[in-house]
Amino acid sequence: MSRRIAVLASGRGSNLQAILEAIAAGALDAEIVGVFSDRADAAALDKVPEALRWSASPRAWPDRAAFDAALADAVAAARPDWIVCAGYMRILGEAFIARFEGRLLNIHPSLLPKYRGLHTHQRALDAGDAEHGASVHFVVPELDAGTVIAQARIPVLAGDDAAALAARLLPREHALLVATLRLATAGRLAERDGKAHLDDQPLFSPLSLDSTGDLTRPDD
Repeated sequence: MSRRIAVLASGRGSNLQAILEAIAAGALDAEIVGVFSDRADAAALDKVPEALRWSASPRAWPDRAAFDAALADAVAAARPDWIVCAGYMRILGEAFIARFEGRLLNIHPSLLPKYRGLHTHQRALDAGDAEHGASVHFVVPELDAGTVIAQARIPVLAGDDAAALAARLLPREHALLVATLRLATAGRLAERDGKAHLDDQPLFSPLSLDSTGDLTRPDD
């Protein structure tokens, strides 16, 4: 049985597109059951049929908690097995996260714990880092602080600016998310006691994306 994935997105939806393409190619045994956004004009919404779209402005609710509750109700109605934050630009509240604990993933464009938050590519360049990358992690109330499941790395090249670095990372970011979702939808990935587990064994270090698009343990 295909696993059901809900996606939260605020922008163009390139990671959502990567998921859809992997499903269409038979590389991911899953279905998208809803795309949810805090922006009605998010291009990500256009990637799925209208029946799968939900969007609302947070300003229509009296406070963040009320908006999060409405969003959570809409997500829950889609009955997802996994919820993926893919370019979702609002911080989720504790009640939302608790409701979907252990099923809520985020992809972030840095080698966490480095560079939580925004402007990650420029911050890596400003720090003089030799490599940069992306991380998939479980979501916790603290921003970008959940257990990291897997990472993809690329070198920082001479002459890189933030735009060039971001563009070169993006295909690896897409591959990382799809590879992680393959584990999740196969029932191999879980969160227990604040730690990521693969095949019922704790992950003490993040998995690494290799050149073939597979995830390996650091000691493999």
